[in-house]
Amino acid sequence: MSLASDQSGAQSQAAGSSFYAAMRLMPPAERAAMFSIYAFCRKVDDIADDPGPTREERKAALDVWRRDLAALFSGAPAGLAADLAGPTARYGLRRDDFLAIVDGMQMDVDEVICAPAFEKLDLYCDRVASAVGRLSVRVFGMDEEPGKQLAHHLGRALQLTNILRDLDEDAAMNRLYLPAEALEAAGVKGVRPDDVLADPAIDQACRWVAKIAHDHYQQADSVLASRPGGRLRTPRLMSAVYAAILKTMEAEGWAPPRFRASLGKTRLLWLVLTRGLI
Repeated sequence: MSLASDQSGAQSQAAGSSFYAAMRLMPPAERAAMFSIYAFCRKVDDIADDPGPTREERKAALDVWRRDLAALFSGAPAGLAADLAGPTARYGLRRDDFLAIVDGMQMDVDEVICAPAFEKLDLYCDRVASAVGRLSVRVFGMDEEPGKQLAHHLGRALQLTNILRDLDEDAAMNRLYLPAEALEAAGVKGVRPDDVLADPAIDQACRWVAKIAHDHYQQADSVLASRPGGRLRTPRLMSAVYAAILKTMEAEGWAPPRFRASLGKTRLLWLVLTRGLI
């Protein structure tokens, strides 16, 4: 598949996501790089989530990505990773961050994650979200230290928000990413996803996680407020949109029945305008 068609496919997939509006704020070259990163993430995520292949087949597919990423960074023909060559060269993207994302998907392949310890959940968030942030801040042109801090906090905030929004979708795959500590604090018994999500005390467990997410949003916004170098409109909008989604969920609560929270176009435009992003 050509780079142009692959980016077109990635853009089509992203168009239905909350990332799309933020990506559209970027200049063309940076936007193209972000779509390439997004396409990579979608491809390795599909390996972890596709119920068809066996576990061994999915592990093998992730190993192909590791092999091709190694080839990319050694200057050899990069196979599946070839479309990442341009963005990697232009923005100095790092192999370790791509590999961290693959390792995050490996966590979903190695076992069915149900009520992990918070330390394990935090590692998962670092791999599947903050590592994406570390790639992104290089495209944004941020300095090393503030970029690293923004990726750490905003990545975790976004991932925790997604976990709280996707409870039922994850349960359909027999997954439950709410940490054991949150369930214990709420008095929720057991770890079977369907049983946990049917317990009215699930609301208290989710608010335990929401508080941590809010703390990460605050830390991310502090980094942005310090006015570091780089093109910051995109992460500002991402923070605003997902924080608003989190607040919407808090207002509605997580006790069953739940409805997947989203922002309408009017509210999204209001966030863009009130933050001076256009």
